[in-house]
Order: sequence, then C-alpha cells, then structure tokens
Amino acid sequence: MQKLLIPIQGSYVAPRFDLATEVLVARIERGKIIGEPRTIIMERPSDEGLCQMIVEENITDVVCGGIEELHYNFLSWKKVCVLDGIIADWQTALDKALAGKLRQGDILLSSEDAEMKL
Repeated sequence: MQKLLIPIQGSYVAPRFDLATEVLVARIERGKIIGEPRTIIMERPSDEGLCQMIVEENITDVVCGGIEELHYNFLSWKKVCVLDGIIADWQTALDKALAGKLRQGDILLSSEDAEMKL
C-alpha cells in the first residue's frame, strides 16, 4: 500500500512545499484510492513540520511544486519518492500519479484549463 501526500493551495498543487498550509493524503492500493482522501490543515506553514508529518504518517510518495534541496534529500533519504516541479490542479496530478504517468517537472492542464485555451 502507498500513501500519497500533495501539498495544496485551493484546487492546485501548492507552488512551494515550505509555504503549504493544507495537504491532501490519499491511501492507494493497486492504483486505486482506498477510502476518501483526507485534507489536513496545518496551523502555519512549516517545511520541517511537513517533513515530520510525512515521516510520522508513513507517507511513501509526495507530489509537490517547488521544494528546497535539503528537504528533497531528507525525504529521499527516508525512502519517500518525491516528484517535484509539478504545476497542476491537485486532482489532475493525483489522477496522473494513480495512472503511473506523472513525471518530475510536469505542467498539466486540467480539462477546464484546456477548454479555456480553445
């Protein structure tokens, strides 16, 4: 079983890991979400607090926007798979992650965004 964490801001992946005050946590088994993803509101932005939560919650995967190298290296050392540089709404990022098609640095348009460009 995997546990995926996405720092979010509104309906988007938070642009900066260290400024996120809200995170989405989803349990995943065989490419499917188990139960309802939960949202956790943090008291204040804290990169150390977020790293601590990731370790305590046994998170296996993190999808985020920008992250400092220090925190990226710490999470990698803790065997957490970090996909950073993601620019997308969190639902699109979650769907791509579930499908195994999310890659580091992906910039994804939601179907709503794509319609607006037409």
